[in-house]
This record gives sequence, structure tokens and C-alpha cells, in this order.
Amino acid sequence: MSHELHNQVNKIVATQGVLFTKLHQHHWYVKGDRFFTLHEKFEELYDEVNAQFDEFAERLLTIGGKPYSTLKEFIDHSSIKESPYTKDVSSDEMVKSVLKDFEMVVEDLDKGIELAAEAGDDVTEDLCIGYKTSLEKHMWMFRYYLG
Repeated sequence: MSHELHNQVNKIVATQGVLFTKLHQHHWYVKGDRFFTLHEKFEELYDEVNAQFDEFAERLLTIGGKPYSTLKEFIDHSSIKESPYTKDVSSDEMVKSVLKDFEMVVEDLDKGIELAAEAGDDVTEDLCIGYKTSLEKHMWMFRYYLG
């Protein structure tokens, strides 16, 4: 398999590690009249991200790569940046942050789709397409949620 494909899948792995933590942060700190809705939604999302995190890491192992496995590696190689919770953030700001992060993940997945297709790796391509489909639906729902 292509070294470039391995690197891209590993970038997706790292990004899921950071995203998993950011979604937990929102889950823990959300406040206000949207608490119950968003607290539950963020939990649903970090559960999904956790599953994808594992799928992509295991796929990378399957195709001969070595997934990042430390917090430092995740932070150093992620497309999204961690965001320490140092001040109150509104629920709308949290949703906008998740949308921005999901957009970056979709860009990474698009690159993964392209590289997997070039390498003739239908399984990795399908994995990227499936996750992209799910994220795009969440993004649509969050955009409608914001109005």
C-alpha cells in the first residue's frame, strides 16, 4: 500500500483522538436551556468517533501501517487543535466548533478517498466514504439546529 495512504489514514486516526476529547469537553461543559439536547448529542457523537477511531487504526494495521497511539502523537498530527476550556462557551459556540472540526475531518476523508482509490484499496475508500456520509448528516443537522 501507498506510504501516502498510510500517512493520511494515520492523520485521520490522530484527528479522531483529539476530536473524541473535544466532544467529551463539550459534553461535560454544556450549559443552559439546550443542556439536555446537546449533552446527549455530544455523547452520541463521541461514541461514534470512538468507533471510527478504532476502525481507522485497525484498518491501518491491516494495510501494513502503524497507527499513532499516544496523546502527543494525536495532538502533533491532528487536523484539528485541542481547545482548553478556560472560559464559558455558549452552546451555539460549541456547535459551531464541532461543525468546523467535522468540516476538517471531511477534508481529510476526501483525501483518504482519493488516495485509497489511487491505491486500489476499495475497503479503505469505503470506510472513508461511510464515515464522511455520517459526518455530513450530522453537519446538516447542526446547521439546521443553529437556524
